[in-house]
Amino acid sequence: MIARRRLLSTTLLAAAAAAVPVRAAAQPSLPADPDGTIPAALVAGGAAGRIEPGFPVGHLAVSWSGAASGGTVRFRTVTGWEPWQPVAAGCTAGVDRDDGRGRALLPAGGALGVELDPEPGADVRTLAINTTDGPRRTAARRAVPTDPPPGVRDRARYRNRAGWEADESLRFGPDGTELFPTAFFDVQTFTVHHTVTANADPTPAATVRAIYVAHTVAQNFGDIGYHLLVDQQGGVYEGRWSGADPIPVFGPRGGRPLMCNAAHVAGFNAGNVGIALLGDLTSTQPTPAARETLVGLLAGLCALTRVDPQARVHYVNPISGATRDVDAIAGHRDWAATECPGNAFYPTLPDLRREVAALLRPGVPVQ
Repeated sequence: MIARRRLLSTTLLAAAAAAVPVRAAAQPSLPADPDGTIPAALVAGGAAGRIEPGFPVGHLAVSWSGAASGGTVRFRTVTGWEPWQPVAAGCTAGVDRDDGRGRALLPAGGALGVELDPEPGADVRTLAINTTDGPRRTAARRAVPTDPPPGVRDRARYRNRAGWEADESLRFGPDGTELFPTAFFDVQTFTVHHTVTANADPTPAATVRAIYVAHTVAQNFGDIGYHLLVDQQGGVYEGRWSGADPIPVFGPRGGRPLMCNAAHVAGFNAGNVGIALLGDLTSTQPTPAARETLVGLLAGLCALTRVDPQARVHYVNPISGATRDVDAIAGHRDWAATECPGNAFYPTLPDLRREVAALLRPGVPVQ
């Protein structure tokens, strides 16, 4: 019989507390630029055909309906047009109002032009994104220092939203209304994703900004859909805005920790914490640094929320009442028809759960 929530015992929690490193006093994570400015995102939208945005394209967001894929695309560089490549669905993160569209975010490498050839009958929309070369704008910084999430061993590897230069103005409509207001719920599950972006990524913070723009502008989520992101070097990035307090993912301290609702699994977001690994894990595994960070994050979060990483959970959406029986640490494909978090990585999730449990239960054999 599947228990709705299988909590860690007091003994296990004590072991978990010992396993998760104690953090030093919080220090602010601020933009690298000493003048306190950030690059405004450059975007150019369109449909199929050629796009000449007038700026180097770092990433291309594509969405489509009426077809199995987004068709094919090619990029123009200073040396001419590169070969055509397929536009396959990436991580189809979503708010609970799923529109059924396929989505992809393609690294464009500074392309000067884009040409997209859709499948017959497909409704295709594109958004060219540049998150590095736009005019500088004043950063909206948090008013208080920000703690890293539980389980982050090296504070220097953590970047809050100001640290990766999030443009907070994107979260608001023209009238100043917050597009995705915060709402807080008990944690029931954790879901792992991959972003299907470049594996050899020299500027992961720029990629996080591109995901933010794609989710907020192209997909109308109102914010980045993931709670946390992990790059190939093991760096951790604060995702979804969770309030002006210094705690990522969760609401203000006091009482049971409640997670802020996000937009990473359509229909099953409330109570479900989403962590995304940067890169494409279709045919490759996460780097050792990324995996080590992911295990530490999950162990810290499980300890804080008293979720057993090896439990089966009867998830109940507290907003809609939708239910699903899943592992406490699940992959995106356990919730939806998607290949996320990658054909290579997904089969290793049982090992991941055992590694998280071993970190929480030092010296106790893990089944």
